[in-house]
Amino acid sequence: MTLIPLISAIVSAPEATTAVAGAAPPRRNSYDPGAGHRPVAFAFAVGLPVALVVAVALSPIIIEKAPVLAPLTGTLIEIEKPKPPEAKPEVKPSPRSNTPTEAVRPLVDTFPPADRGVEVKPVVPDPLPYDPGPTTVRPADPPKPPPLVLAELDQRFAGSFQPDYPASEQRREIEGSAKVRVLIGTDGRVKAVELISTDSPGFFTETKRRALAKWRFKPATRGGVAEESWKVMVVHFQIRNG
Repeated sequence: MTLIPLISAIVSAPEATTAVAGAAPPRRNSYDPGAGHRPVAFAFAVGLPVALVVAVALSPIIIEKAPVLAPLTGTLIEIEKPKPPEAKPEVKPSPRSNTPTEAVRPLVDTFPPADRGVEVKPVVPDPLPYDPGPTTVRPADPPKPPPLVLAELDQRFAGSFQPDYPASEQRREIEGSAKVRVLIGTDGRVKAVELISTDSPGFFTETKRRALAKWRFKPATRGGVAEESWKVMVVHFQIRNG
């Protein structure tokens, strides 16, 4: 059965059904000209759904075939089995030499250092420990010089020490003093006179004249040796009555 006759039956079936439903009920003992066609319409009405179900059930099912894969092609490569490691020859230790001059040839030939790109430098021995030698002894400090013994006025010439009173100061009755600094030589004589302070210029003038001419000292000594030295002297000038 195909779908075309079924579709034609479906189209015509409603018309037959409608006609049957809309017709007036038959009268008893009356003539009905369509009564002979009613069983056929009923058969169409009932058989149509069944025919549709059977037609759908018997319709051919489309099955997609699985794609056929092409066979793989290639080249078979055989891999060689690894060879067992070769046994190394047993190396016997070389006998030691009893004499220092005998040399034993090494088992492996060595190349000069230049072939390996290594710069050869002379061997520098390790420095020996530094020996500073005997410890330097710090020289002893030089002995201190003996103390200086200051010069003193020679008492044998004490009477000649006082200078003359200046006449101008005596007339004006001026009294005072003169403070001087004298340089005493190794012979005890005064070699220079310097003014420190005075109450009148005449006092310094007379003091300087007398010091250079009459003053005598015991020179200063250091370890018994006479030395030049400076000494400060003060001379007083006073007017005496009578």
